[in-house]
Formats: sequence, C-alpha cells, structure tokens
Amino acid sequence: MGIRPVQLVEGEFYHVYNRGTDKRDLFRDETDKQRFLKLLYISNSVEHISVRNILRKNNEPYTFDRGAPLVNIGAYCLMPNHFHILLTPCVEDGVSIFMQKLGTGYSMYFNRRYNRTGTLFEGPFKSKWVDNDTYLKYLYAYIHLNPLKLWNRKDVSDEPTDQDILEFLKSYQYSSLPDYLQVARSENIIINPTPYPDYFETVADQVQELKEWLLLKEETSDV
Repeated sequence: MGIRPVQLVEGEFYHVYNRGTDKRDLFRDETDKQRFLKLLYISNSVEHISVRNILRKNNEPYTFDRGAPLVNIGAYCLMPNHFHILLTPCVEDGVSIFMQKLGTGYSMYFNRRYNRTGTLFEGPFKSKWVDNDTYLKYLYAYIHLNPLKLWNRKDVSDEPTDQDILEFLKSYQYSSLPDYLQVARSENIIINPTPYPDYFETVADQVQELKEWLLLKEETSDV
C-alpha cells in the first residue's frame, strides 16, 4: 500500500479503499478484524509508534495517547476482502502517510500470522475525492450499508422489516455505524465526525437516511 504521487490536500474529503490481491480475503476471522480496527486508531498519529510494543503492553489500546492524528476518520467498514474509509487529512500528506502506516502494519501482522510472504493488497490504495455535498452525504449510507451483503436472512422472515435490517447493521462491529447510533464501545474513538458537515442531528435522522438509500438501492436493482 504505497504512498501516492498525487497529494491529497487538507480540508478536502476522500473515500479511500482497497482489497486483497486476487480478491483474496484480508480478514479471515475476528482477530484479523480487531487488529485492523486497532491499527486504524494507533497508526493514525504523526508520531512514530511501535504498534507491536503498544499492543503487547496495553490491553486497552484505544486508551493509548497516540498524539495528534494524521487524518480525521468520518466512517469506515471492513468486509472480508476489502475495506472502505471516509477521511480528511489533518496535516500535509496525512492520507498517504496514514495509509502507508496502516497498510504496512497490517501486512506485517497478516503475513506473520499466516506464515506467508508477498503482497497482501491489490496495489496502492484507491481514493476518490468527494467533490460535492450530495456525494459526501451518500458515502455515509454507502459505507454503512455494505455489511448487508453478508447478511444471512434465514433467521428472519422472507421479507425482513426495517427493524430487522437496522438491528443487523447495528450489531456489525466492524463498521462505524454503531458509533453514530450511540452504541457504547471503546472503538468509538477511531472516528472524529467534528470536521464533517452535521447531516444528522439525531439518531433518528441517521436511521432515516439509511432507510431512504436502501429503498433507492432496491428500486434501482429492479430496473
């Protein structure tokens, strides 16, 4: 996950993402996902930090004082073979430096754990500049609705209710949606929504936005 030649500038918003080489899984189990979440927090620092030492000595890595962040993360979601992050840089080259630290740290962990060598990610991370308000607002729904692709609906009726869908999304631990729905958990420190427009004044607003985009997605798929 190398440093990109094009500078991603402060004050702008970006959707960054990547997947495993040959579309292979990046996250094989919960341990892998938890490691990536911890790296989202610890690697996001202007300081040089030994992640292995922090994780070895600290049972609660989210309480570790990492110093000033490189980026402000507004939303994220981990899927088996890829991830999405919505972010904005805090410092010059913040996105590239953060993604290099995140990718290097996770690749070293993954290769060591599974006794493998070689490239883990499908080239450098991909990025899209969020150039308008509609797109930025849409990304909250797009990123947070991704886990529905994994949903096994056998435990619910053939026609799941809005509440069924919401409960599934709310229970998905590897997304920032639980933080926006005010679920109490230590991972909520990963995101910092402050620099982002305040689209959703209440939890109900956030839920309604998800419902509207989900309905639009379903209608589009029927065309």
